[in-house]
Amino acid sequence: MLDPAPPQLRNIQTIVSLERQSRGRRSWLERMTDGVSSLVASPVFICAHLLWFVIWVGFNTVGRATFDRYPFNLLTLAVSLEAIVLTGFVLMAQNRMTQLADKRAHLDLQINLLAEEELTAILKLQCVLAERAGIDVRKIIPRLEHLRAHTDVEQISAALETEFAAVDHSGGDPTS
Repeated sequence: MLDPAPPQLRNIQTIVSLERQSRGRRSWLERMTDGVSSLVASPVFICAHLLWFVIWVGFNTVGRATFDRYPFNLLTLAVSLEAIVLTGFVLMAQNRMTQLADKRAHLDLQINLLAEEELTAILKLQCVLAERAGIDVRKIIPRLEHLRAHTDVEQISAALETEFAAVDHSGGDPTS
């Protein structure tokens, strides 16, 4: 019988599977938005625009048959319209990425909460085994009862909000 895949490989496969599912559920507009955003963020896009500007300005300043004299109002109009449309695409892509990040954060929080419950259960079981072996664990770990208690996520969240609000009002950095 073959050994099952190691946990790390199973986790990687699960993450890749979730990512494929997420990508597969995108609408055609979301796929197009992602494609446009990727194109706009590429060096090819930047170089093509620089080349376009140089040719446009060169043609309209050197040649006799100019169609957009200095200050290049037509070029300004085209670039402005392009910027408006591209900003919409980029914002839509960022919004979708934010929603995906929020979903991942919620999943991460759920997994962390489950892991905390499992660790608390393991700690309680080890304490029972230590007591049966005649070991006074409370002398070794003074905060044992605190660690064995249920973690109240709402209480922690409220305390964080209070602390961050106090830092915001004082103008300090909450991470220092």
